[in-house]
Amino acid sequence: MGTDPRRVAMISLHTSPLDTPGSGDAGGLNVYVRQSADRLARLGVEVDVFTRARAATDPVVVGLAPGVRVHHVASGPFEGLVKDDLPAEICSFAAGLARAMAARPEGFYDVVHSHYWLSGRVAMIASRRWGLPFVHTMHTMARVKNRGLAGGDRAEPPARERGEAQIVAVADALVANTELEAGDLVRLYGARPERVRVVPPGVDLDAFEPPGADGGDERARTRAEVGLAADDLVVLFVGRIQLLKGPDVLLRAIAVARERAAATHPDVARRLRVVVLGGPSGEETATPGRLADLAADLGLTEVVRFVDPVPQPRLARWYRAADLVAVPSHNESFGLVAIEAQACGTPVVAADVGGLRTAVGGGVLVDGHDPGDWADALLALLADPGRRARLGRAARAHALEFGWSRTAGRLVDVYREAMENRAHPASGAGRGRSGSGPSPERPR
Repeated sequence: MGTDPRRVAMISLHTSPLDTPGSGDAGGLNVYVRQSADRLARLGVEVDVFTRARAATDPVVVGLAPGVRVHHVASGPFEGLVKDDLPAEICSFAAGLARAMAARPEGFYDVVHSHYWLSGRVAMIASRRWGLPFVHTMHTMARVKNRGLAGGDRAEPPARERGEAQIVAVADALVANTELEAGDLVRLYGARPERVRVVPPGVDLDAFEPPGADGGDERARTRAEVGLAADDLVVLFVGRIQLLKGPDVLLRAIAVARERAAATHPDVARRLRVVVLGGPSGEETATPGRLADLAADLGLTEVVRFVDPVPQPRLARWYRAADLVAVPSHNESFGLVAIEAQACGTPVVAADVGGLRTAVGGGVLVDGHDPGDWADALLALLADPGRRARLGRAARAHALEFGWSRTAGRLVDVYREAMENRAHPASGAGRGRSGSGPSPERPR
């Protein structure tokens, strides 16, 4: 086996790169797998993505892009399974993966790269069976999430913590989105520092870009396309509707901001609009109207608009149509929504947690989730178009540091090192570091 990777078996058990992010279990992980696989293929590394078939009509193999194939592995019932049911399907999925990989000649794959702990458990089996270097990306971690739960949210189970600890113990390389996540792997899971590599996710800088040279005219046309008035002050939330993402924090903050603005900035209060773009996820699927009921209780029915998830080209239009994008998550390993919005030149107001401290370079970080503090941060920007413009320019400049091609190049380095260390176990190197971009503002 040479030191340059040629083919990667990428495992994404619980969610497919073919899904539109924003509801159910589809989110940033989908984007990561799809975009990184595409850019790896452009660098000459073929990628086979293995995911669970969820319908009898799913093709066995789908060509996603040149050099990228998605394999649907039959495992358990096609329909009716949610993420919490999937630990019981790990062995079944691993058996299906083994059948698919057995059809390839020996040595066909150079690396197995898994995403999220469920996939990692499968990759452990594949790595042992075929002697492949095992690279894993957590995306989220139970012990991190459980430290910052939203009120009323459910803690991740001990079985997940144990599964993650097992992955950390045996993986040849662990890919962390940020230095903070790398530290959490070492501190909370006992990861060996020399096995952890920091590779920030990316953003599609061609799809997500600012308005053109005519600026205001293009924004007016974009707003007309998505049904917004030209003079609206638009705060956009993008993501799955669940407690972890904090959409309820945003709605409560908007209610406070409108009340305060009525006396100090009546024009802002009159023009303020909120768009929640996403669908229910996790426990929210049992009460899909809960957030709309909260909006009604807060007197925001005429202010808040709910929009179903949309494909990437239309999502970019929504980012460009907004004045601000709010990311009030209780935890994020990175925050792809924040970097996508900034790539479109739209400033971000985000929670000062996790990977958002790295992702946000053109915007404001808010300490905590108190609606009053969020109202202050939002109102200060909504009332100051000059500051929004300055942050928007900084946002685009920051996003330019996070192209997916750069991510893929660093992943190739991780694969190559994992392969070399498998061949020569004593030759491990020190942990890589990522650069830092502009610092976001924090309300005083």
